[in-house]
Amino acid sequence: MRFSRQMNTVEEAMGKLLAGLTTLGDETVQIGEAYGRILATDVHATYDLPHFDRSPLDGFAVKSADTVSASFDQPVCLQVLETVAAGQFPRLEVTDGCATRIMTGAMMPAGADAVIMFEQTENPAEHSDTVRLKRSLKPGENVSRRGEEMATGTVIARAGERINAGTLAVLATFGYRQVKVIRKPRVGLFSTGSELLEIDQPLIAGKIRNSNGIMLSALIAEAGAIPVLFPGLPDEPVVAKEKISEYLREVDLLVSSGGVSVGDFDVIASLVDEPEVELLFNKVAMRPGGPTTSMLLEGRPYIALSGNPGACFLGFELFVRPAVQQLSGVPDAGPRLLKARLDVTYSKPCPYPRYLRGRLIERDGALYARPDFNEKAGNLGTLKDSECFIVIPAGGSGKQAGELVSVLSHATPSWRKEG
Repeated sequence: MRFSRQMNTVEEAMGKLLAGLTTLGDETVQIGEAYGRILATDVHATYDLPHFDRSPLDGFAVKSADTVSASFDQPVCLQVLETVAAGQFPRLEVTDGCATRIMTGAMMPAGADAVIMFEQTENPAEHSDTVRLKRSLKPGENVSRRGEEMATGTVIARAGERINAGTLAVLATFGYRQVKVIRKPRVGLFSTGSELLEIDQPLIAGKIRNSNGIMLSALIAEAGAIPVLFPGLPDEPVVAKEKISEYLREVDLLVSSGGVSVGDFDVIASLVDEPEVELLFNKVAMRPGGPTTSMLLEGRPYIALSGNPGACFLGFELFVRPAVQQLSGVPDAGPRLLKARLDVTYSKPCPYPRYLRGRLIERDGALYARPDFNEKAGNLGTLKDSECFIVIPAGGSGKQAGELVSVLSHATPSWRKEG
């Protein structure tokens, strides 16, 4: 099967992979540990928000009926009963001809049904026994009513949402010290190839240091999973199969780099012929990374990426990140494509969609994608400057500058503004 591979589009391959993955179970964590996690259940408001009528601004709480005749030229004078700050309980009821000086967030006093801001009174900075209002108010004006933002029982965050800083603020508001989240996937990681050296080993002719391992470990953590690093495997099929089975039993998903092509020593490619393997795909219509492979080994998911750094990075974004999302319970797992205009012409044809490394640029209010033209997937030189993959459709003569293209951005793009 290594030499008679069936072609799959990126979408077909992704569909086959995700179909075999289900959301992991949940666990309870402290709110301080919940940032970035995926909610396992809907979370509800435990009380009305706000839970009392309050003032949304600094001013005076009044009876709107007392302001009917107020105008800039003929202000209405009211007696000031007291001052109420946020967190204080009003002591006095606002009766006819009276007002309460009130601060933002403070509880509305009984009897008042509107708030006039300081700027609409005479001498707003002056603390006095009276206040003169320069405009009329309607009932309920400038009053935040109890429950108007959220009523008790309202869903404040839904299962499948990633918890961000705003979510934490809402959870804290409603007293959630703990929250149920999806367990983080454990993603095993190893590299194949007898040519690989560890980072701290001295360089030897004919060998290279393992750069993919550290790159993938960072990407796995960034995607919200726990990277579990395993020792690399030699180019020996029997040993490799035994170790891969052992690794899979310790993780929710296994990922490797290297060994997926059709060379004599590409050990992962030979694994797909084993009876315990359910092959999902081992040839994808894309450049680079066409030999990217995925399978179920003893029912457990395994994704084998190309050893070329650029192709490895692309394979992660197209397949591993969506797999982590699916295991984490993220709705509609899969890559999110942007639309941008191609900044320069790319005329090289290709029988399959080509994913060009590049950068995003904002110019004259539009988003542009600029390829780095470093087309050899094994080249590392521009990998650190890449923030997206620009999709050039198959066939034809590429794309002209100014044409719209699909763009697969990395998780944290930071496009530049020009012009």
